[in-house]
Amino acid sequence: MTTKLIICDDSNMARKQMSRALPDNWQTEVSFAKNGEEAIELVKSGQFELMFLDLTMPVMDGYQTLEVIHKNDLPIMVIVVSGDIQPEARERVKKMGAIDFIKKPVDKEKVATVLRDYGLIGGEHA
Repeated sequence: MTTKLIICDDSNMARKQMSRALPDNWQTEVSFAKNGEEAIELVKSGQFELMFLDLTMPVMDGYQTLEVIHKNDLPIMVIVVSGDIQPEARERVKKMGAIDFIKKPVDKEKVATVLRDYGLIGGEHA
């Protein structure tokens, strides 16, 4: 079964790095957003299961995006991917509904571990 997901980051390089960090044999259909506003439009389509979300972006940042998702009860799991590794940032996004937090630069093994922990991939994915 194919998992539809969104990678939301204003940096083209970061979007590519995140895409490459996904498990090799995980069947996905990836859509990209450059800011929270674009991501919310994709989420509202109801077609996506998961979003990897950066915190620092123009137009609508990650915190604002999480707030809109929470207020509108939009059906998507969010994993925050950010260079801001302050404990306060991690705690804040979890309170806002993010299921986990991965620090940049992303590590392929860490991504696989988080996805396994939440049952998004099986043990055979690496």
